[in-house]
Amino acid sequence: MRKVLVAYFSASGVTKKVAEEIAAAAGGVLFEIEPEIAYTSADLNWMDKKSRSSIEMGDKAFRPAMVKKELDLSEYDSILLGFPIWWYVAPTIVNTFLESYDFSGKKITLFATSGGSGFGNTLRELEPSAPGAQFAEGGILNGATAEDIQKLIKEI
Repeated sequence: MRKVLVAYFSASGVTKKVAEEIAAAAGGVLFEIEPEIAYTSADLNWMDKKSRSSIEMGDKAFRPAMVKKELDLSEYDSILLGFPIWWYVAPTIVNTFLESYDFSGKKITLFATSGGSGFGNTLRELEPSAPGAQFAEGGILNGATAEDIQKLIKEI
């Protein structure tokens, strides 16, 4: 039986809910990508050019610190990686996560939540952070139905 890792970053809880539904449907193990300093509502105000998220996303080399956790990727056959879309890409903490572990030889299927945009340049911006991994866009899962989740699981 394959073992599935469902890793996710969620600043407001929306992506977390989707990740929990996916993990339950796939029989997967949840792994939360947690920032060392949690994001506040003010941090997430994309209309404020001085907000934390705006500053981080304005510098693609910026890597927000995350809580370090043990993760043995050799235990997993499939990896699903979820996050909200910020400025048409994954938040840079997702790069922090990918750069913190060795994903060589792994297929990483992405899922995201979004206020309206698609994956944009997400693949291109994540690939350098996990050399040797293969990426696939799984889908944008706003208000994901059981059918949407099953379709994603079939892709892994």
